[in-house]
Amino acid sequence: MTWLMPPETAPHDRLWMAFPVAGLTIGESEKEREAARAAWASVAHAVLDFEPVTMVVDPSAVEDARRHLKPEVEIVVAPLDDFWMRDFGPTFVFDEQGMPGAVDWIFNGWGAPAWATWGKDREIARFIAAETSVPVISSMLVNEGGAIHVDGEGTVIITETVQLDPGRNPYADRVRVEEELARTIGATKVIWLPRGLTRDYEDFGTRGHVDMIATIPSPGTILLHQQPNPAHPDHEVMRDLRAFLETTTDAAGRSWTIIDLPAPAQLEDEEGFVDYNYVNHVVVNGGVIACGFGDDEADARARSLLEGAYPGRRVVTVDAREIFARGGGIHCITQQQPVGVARAVARGVAR
Repeated sequence: MTWLMPPETAPHDRLWMAFPVAGLTIGESEKEREAARAAWASVAHAVLDFEPVTMVVDPSAVEDARRHLKPEVEIVVAPLDDFWMRDFGPTFVFDEQGMPGAVDWIFNGWGAPAWATWGKDREIARFIAAETSVPVISSMLVNEGGAIHVDGEGTVIITETVQLDPGRNPYADRVRVEEELARTIGATKVIWLPRGLTRDYEDFGTRGHVDMIATIPSPGTILLHQQPNPAHPDHEVMRDLRAFLETTTDAAGRSWTIIDLPAPAQLEDEEGFVDYNYVNHVVVNGGVIACGFGDDEADARARSLLEGAYPGRRVVTVDAREIFARGGGIHCITQQQPVGVARAVARGVAR
């Protein structure tokens, strides 16, 4: 059977998220935990202007979720370790007859770092597949949704340091990874970026997720993170990645039109060099939810570039600094359910 992952620009039935739950990454103080809850709620509420949102909530966090979320956000209850829905949620695909499936990648907490737990999160893809009455496509590849970007026409962009990570797939090579991506998401052309952003290789990083680097707003076009300041190590990283992409083509043989998305001016926070970027946005029906960083000039420039890349979509900026402080961005905390995946009667609905 042939499966194909549609582009994120395809119409959605809804967006899935996971509400922050107590743990290592949410923050040590109640003030930090409240900041995380508010940030996740802000994204959900921005999405509601465009499409429905379903929030998976750990049983321990139901009251917090109800306190922060508008009634229009549907809550379903399931045990969680963490709250990065892009990475442990299902990847929805369709067969040649248009019937849906849900790819269940193996999730091991971004390569089994010592700090992570994932026993609950690894069940969420199957939980959502059951909620949507969609058959599960089991994969033996350790992978995350933030580690792949597709154009819906056979092209997928990934990074060597994720799919070939010894902590994820110690026995894999390029051929095996490419064969599995062909089987599960219809990839006929795999572009292997050498690496990701500098901060992504620290303790709480993913070691190179592509959704912090580049995305495909339409076939033949790449939106690419740019760090204009030579004082930041990602200035050189992104210069090299851009040069590499210029040597590649998509599944149809097209050379890329590359649109640079310059980073905001802030270079560091209390932990070191930041990975602030505007590539980590989520596309919704008729809109784009973009990351904001309190830099009015850079945020406005990013909105303008995104509006040009996604004609006819309204771009809304949501402050993403609290999300980035915990290891990701707006794309990382969301997962689209494309039209064609029927919503089943939810079990465990809290509202």
